Amino acid sequence: MRVEVVLPNSNEKSSPSIYLDGMKGYPNPKCQPEVRDNLAEFKLSLLDIYECGVTRVVNKITGKKVFYHKIIIEGDQSFGKEVISVKCIITGPHNATLHNHGIVRRDVLPVGFQEPEDLEIATSITEKAPEPVLGVGVRQNGNLVSGDLNVSPGTPLQMEIFLDKNSAPVYGLGVTFMQVTDTLSQEETIIFNGCSVDPYLFENFNTEDGDFLTAKFRAFKFPESTFVQFRGTVNVCLDKCQGIQCSNGQIGYGRRRRAVNQTPADPNKIFEISLATFIKVNYQEGVDQKAVADIENKIKQLKLANQKLARNSRAGTMYETIKEESTKTLSGSDGMAKVEETVLFAREIVENSSTSIRISGYLMVSFMIFVISRIVRN
Repeated sequence: MRVEVVLPNSNEKSSPSIYLDGMKGYPNPKCQPEVRDNLAEFKLSLLDIYECGVTRVVNKITGKKVFYHKIIIEGDQSFGKEVISVKCIITGPHNATLHNHGIVRRDVLPVGFQEPEDLEIATSITEKAPEPVLGVGVRQNGNLVSGDLNVSPGTPLQMEIFLDKNSAPVYGLGVTFMQVTDTLSQEETIIFNGCSVDPYLFENFNTEDGDFLTAKFRAFKFPESTFVQFRGTVNVCLDKCQGIQCSNGQIGYGRRRRAVNQTPADPNKIFEISLATFIKVNYQEGVDQKAVADIENKIKQLKLANQKLARNSRAGTMYETIKEESTKTLSGSDGMAKVEETVLFAREIVENSSTSIRISGYLMVSFMIFVISRIVRN
């Protein structure tokens, strides 16, 4: 998706800054504009949407895909700040079902029946459901956080995912999957099939009205980066998504954690939204190193929990939940691009392979014992 933005006139002392929403100072050059004179150009990938935090909305009925982002322009005091919303729409094939209809004989009209020549229609009602737009925010002590976050490790924070005012009366939300990553090499799953993997680091999403979700979590970051990215998959349902009971007894908003194959999809699901949000976490000076060590230990436990989750999950379930298609083509784009599998799915394959090796070794040892026992008997 290529976006060109005309920058406001600047003087010699100050020039306007332009960046993607929530990504000020983000070092990835692919997420920064190319500026020529007073024209800034962004080139955002629609295949790797998480690279620069592009939001993707998929209509599960029509196949229509909408990609959107926000661009922020900051100037001097006279200009202030401007927010520009950009959108790219890719239409998909419509689902059509053919039915064989036989000829049905109509009942005989009553004697004296006369059809009026002119039909008077008193009223005409035309309604169209809005297209959902999601907002994501992080709060500290009730205040919305923007920019850098200077906190101690383990500081209580709250994530909010909500619908815009036009969509909120029509739809409800349910978060089915979420990952946290340092955007470099480390990523861990924190929400799987609607339930928290480690409630200490990140709790289940809760809601009162269905269109505004909140989840409490503790501030942390990976050792190699100050940027933390949350990648989520959100279901948008008519009225309200079905809440489910997680293994710890709390209610989450997604599919059941156990017996996933036997759990039908939410009948109210209309859209599936993939989103990402960034926060920059800097630990305060003189921070308690014990607290840092405790958080790092919790992250290690989260890694172990994800490995156990991969072992206990079926490959088909993992594929449906978190794996993008290995290759996909977008209508209107040039060529094809390959989307890599997520780490969690790769772990599932690795674990299965190691399991096969262990089983083979066990059978080989059993066969050798059987042969030796036969020789001793003879």
